[in-house]
Amino acid sequence: MCTRDSRALPEVQPQEVSKYAKKPVCPDVFRETMDQSGVLLWVKAEPFLVGALQEPPPSKFSLHYLRKIATYVRTRATEGAYPHLYWPTWRHIACGKLQLAKDLAWLYFEIFDNLSVRTPEERLEWSEILSNCTTEDEVEKQRSQLYVDTLQFLLFLYIQQLNRISLRTSLIGEEWPSRRSRPQSPSPNERPSCHNKNWNDYSHQAFVCNHLSELLELLLDPEQLTSSFHSTHSSLLSRDAVTALSFLIEGTVSRAKKVYPLHQLALWQPLHVASGFSKSSKTFSLYKLEAWLRASLTTNPFGPSACLKSGKKLAWTHQVEGSTKRAKIACNAHMAPRLHRIVVMSQVYKQTLAKSSETLVGAHVRAHRCSESFIYLLSPLRSMTIEKCRNSTFVLGPVETTLHLHDCENLKVIAVCHRLSISSTTSCTFHIMTPSRPLILSGNQTVTFAPFHTHYPMLEDHMARTGLATVPNYWDNPMVVCKEGSDTRVFQLLPPSEFYIFVIPFEMEGDTAEIPGGLPSAYQKALAQREESIHTWQKTVKEARLTKEQRKQFQALVENKFYEWLVSTGHRQQLDSLVPAPAAS
Repeated sequence: MCTRDSRALPEVQPQEVSKYAKKPVCPDVFRETMDQSGVLLWVKAEPFLVGALQEPPPSKFSLHYLRKIATYVRTRATEGAYPHLYWPTWRHIACGKLQLAKDLAWLYFEIFDNLSVRTPEERLEWSEILSNCTTEDEVEKQRSQLYVDTLQFLLFLYIQQLNRISLRTSLIGEEWPSRRSRPQSPSPNERPSCHNKNWNDYSHQAFVCNHLSELLELLLDPEQLTSSFHSTHSSLLSRDAVTALSFLIEGTVSRAKKVYPLHQLALWQPLHVASGFSKSSKTFSLYKLEAWLRASLTTNPFGPSACLKSGKKLAWTHQVEGSTKRAKIACNAHMAPRLHRIVVMSQVYKQTLAKSSETLVGAHVRAHRCSESFIYLLSPLRSMTIEKCRNSTFVLGPVETTLHLHDCENLKVIAVCHRLSISSTTSCTFHIMTPSRPLILSGNQTVTFAPFHTHYPMLEDHMARTGLATVPNYWDNPMVVCKEGSDTRVFQLLPPSEFYIFVIPFEMEGDTAEIPGGLPSAYQKALAQREESIHTWQKTVKEARLTKEQRKQFQALVENKFYEWLVSTGHRQQLDSLVPAPAAS
């Protein structure tokens, strides 16, 4: 967890599980294991949903270099490297030894920070500190007080390999690097394809199982390794190492109603023999621990796959007209702990979907293959992923972690978010407010960034709940991360002459009556000039002294032109979809 120097690391608390959690627990093949050991373990979804950058990692994040880092930090314990890794030390390692750019080093450090358990008040305090910095040196001085858990950060760096392109697996058909992949008619119940490993809990489990030995070796003290950085049958893991592994693995005890981090289960008295814990040495046998993990790991009962298979089907469409049978929306809020909520919507077509609901609060949301629709999700979200969507508008409540788009075309996205990342998008416009630089990954064309330009009554309350402030705001300073280079021509800033305010057409209770933080001066000036033009036009019409018949003809002409404009721009569909359907239909 990324923390300021003056704060203690919080204790991870067990999470409540609904009484419904037993229904989708695991496939039958794993039930015998659970009954024998009394424990069910699974790979956590959030580190992969939010933490794994959807871009091939730097080559220096390979196991070879991470092993060297693991040894190096332990020899620099007095220099801010272990057990807490301070930003200046990580900057030295990343920039000096791994030859990464400083911005990229900070990117990974800060993404890991965003996964940490920090209160909204702490996040708002950090935003205020940064907003008061006037120079880059002052920002670096504040960052130098930040640190992360060293061992967890090593695991975080390793799981970036999730999206590594492998020539071997490409040749045998498991994956192929492609900018776009458009199957004709996918089922929302099918397992996600290899192109979306971040939302594929089968990939999460396979990744951890396939690389479990390497993950455990990264956590070993140097004296427990051979000269070639490998473990032996007698290697021992510290309690801190197993606590770090809780970053990736959690579980529950059979028939219990709580989810526990891995280390709490491993230290449970009845499991000491299975987990390999020795009371006398206060260590774990790596050999026994690995065997116990492999025997106990199963599918995440609260992951995306379980949500699609056993989740509650929802009917959220505001207006249903002809195409509702295609739309599929499911959530697991009725059976998942609060920190495990997932909502998946697929194939919303020519509809207006509007929701502000407790079901959405703190949820990871995925919108897949939506087209020609207007989607309003006006609640504080944990993360938002938009994939393979076309010709639609998304208006979102504050997104606490990451808003990610992949393989989308002609979208307008309006949101306050901690971070925006985009890959393989074409002709998309982003009206955003964000304290982090937007990430432009590979495959994007004609991207437009613009200031956040709307509000709804509960917006500021929702921003406070997610720890998002109005400053700093880096909407206009994107970071090009892709391997295609730093060609800034892939994006543009919206010209002020093309800027308009967006009005959310729903009544809600709340106190927010204007755009939080206001607008940049150039855009505010453009609106004022347009307003002045309207007043001038109204004055001209008034001074024309038209007769009653002329006014009638003139009004009809203006209305016809306005109607033609509504049709040509597609706004007529948006307005029509706001009219409730007749009860008989």
